[in-house]
Amino acid sequence: MIIHSEQEMLDFAENFTWAGDAFLARTPGGAPATTGEDAAAGPAQSNVIELIGDVGAGKTTFVRGLAKGLGIKEPVVSPSFTISKSYALPSGGFLVHYDFYRLNDPGIMLDDLEENLKNPKNIIVIEWGESVKDILPKNHTKIEIKYNDDNSREIIL
Repeated sequence: MIIHSEQEMLDFAENFTWAGDAFLARTPGGAPATTGEDAAAGPAQSNVIELIGDVGAGKTTFVRGLAKGLGIKEPVVSPSFTISKSYALPSGGFLVHYDFYRLNDPGIMLDDLEENLKNPKNIIVIEWGESVKDILPKNHTKIEIKYNDDNSREIIL
């Protein structure tokens, strides 16, 4: 799927919904997203999303749209300097957004992540997750965002 603007990224992410035990990727028009090699395999059975993409690709913009779709009203900000941000979900639990970009070793944040992974009501989004890949559920959702020369983004599920 190609995203041409920040608003399209927000709309895509807002429609990327948690259905209680799986993420369902939908295009802004409501049709199932079928881009990428893994799309045919169906949704991952995990409450964890790993966002893969370069700086400026739109990862935090995706989280803003996801939060809106989950009913979160407060502004979503990048956790680049705080490492993590939590937002209360209306249905209980939290949307927890991690950014491990600045950490070669997650240190104490690994304990925080492990604790949040234990709560099935939490939805966890991880940017730059290489340093924590060993504790992520094997069936977590991966979304790659590639920045194109024409300023569009390609979304690969």
